Amino acid sequence: MTEPKPRATYGARAVAGLTGQLPNPYPRLLGSNALRYLQEVVESGLTVDMLTRFEQAFAEATGAKHCIATPGCTPALAALAAAFGFEPGDEIIVSPITDYGTLQGLVREQYIPVFADPEPGSVNLSARTIEPLLTDRTRGILCVHMTGLMCDMDPILELAQSRGLVVYEDACQSVFSTYRGRYAGRLGLAGAFSFDSEKTMGSDVGGCVITDDDALAERLRFIAHSRGAVQEPGFGRFHTEPGYALRMPQCTAALCLAQLEMIAEWVAHRDRMARKITALLSEIEGITPLPIPDYQEVYSAWMLGFSLDPEAFSCDAEAFGAQVSEAGLTGAGTGKYYLIPAACTFLGEWAEAGRYPYSQPPASRTYRYGAEACPTAWEFLQTFIRWSTFCEKYTEADCELAAQIVADVAARNRR
Repeated sequence: MTEPKPRATYGARAVAGLTGQLPNPYPRLLGSNALRYLQEVVESGLTVDMLTRFEQAFAEATGAKHCIATPGCTPALAALAAAFGFEPGDEIIVSPITDYGTLQGLVREQYIPVFADPEPGSVNLSARTIEPLLTDRTRGILCVHMTGLMCDMDPILELAQSRGLVVYEDACQSVFSTYRGRYAGRLGLAGAFSFDSEKTMGSDVGGCVITDDDALAERLRFIAHSRGAVQEPGFGRFHTEPGYALRMPQCTAALCLAQLEMIAEWVAHRDRMARKITALLSEIEGITPLPIPDYQEVYSAWMLGFSLDPEAFSCDAEAFGAQVSEAGLTGAGTGKYYLIPAACTFLGEWAEAGRYPYSQPPASRTYRYGAEACPTAWEFLQTFIRWSTFCEKYTEADCELAAQIVADVAARNRR
């Protein structure tokens, strides 16, 4: 019998064994009112409506008309996919460098993900890379603001408007990042956020969707909170559609509310520290940090990273990442698993077998997945090293230490 592979772990358990000289998010900093809000939930006998309080507070903080809170970021994006009500076999353009949570709702609603390569040297797609992939089956564009760096949204929105497409945002790593004065999640029809424990506004778990669209907000509450059910006098609940129970728990809402009260300070600090590290890394020959675009005023950085010039060093990225990790850059390493068309092996298997929705119909053509589907992304990830333990605990001295560790390893391995 084949030995089963270890299951993936998340949150504090995923970083429990990490060592190094730099901070990691755990134990998490929690807002000063966290215990008070949790106590309200307990003392009320679960009658306090902490969920609505958080939804109203987050909507106000982002300037959105509606906030629909969910148990996590994956459920938030799944609720959106369900609420749109596209047909099986319809196509959604999506960023290839992301996390499985971006994809899960599309798969479960039997939409077909079409991955647009990022711009060279970037983790994000663009209007230029999206346009050649548009077909008469394209229904939406899901933009991921990976690491907290925002996609160049205005050209994407202009392209989508010319084709009558929905644009929505995976802002799970970019809470309160700004693009030309507008918050992440506020540029398309809707935006989804993560409050999972490792994220910038980390709670125990949690997520939400924000939108200004009244009909979409009502649809989300119907599908995700009411399980697709309506009340009929004399009978009770009629489930007119297959909905979900994706309501944020009251205790999670209490923690999220407390974290929201601290987030402006934390994001401003992350932005300063991320820009400082970026500047320091830029001075190291053969090292290229992720570029912070001019259109982004606030970089709510959840993850930092840099690329190696393979001609400059005698080792590959795997070895370089291991060395900087061993030298104290907590949690550093490559992130090839972020290439979702390669990481989600079931996509390739389903497409090759013609499994529904890849059968024709409802699919209109043959699809191919794997690393070759997004060669620019795959090439980028061969030399990219990231560390997802960057957090609001960093000081200027930590930034200097991080850059010095990279510089020392670079010097040891320079050709």
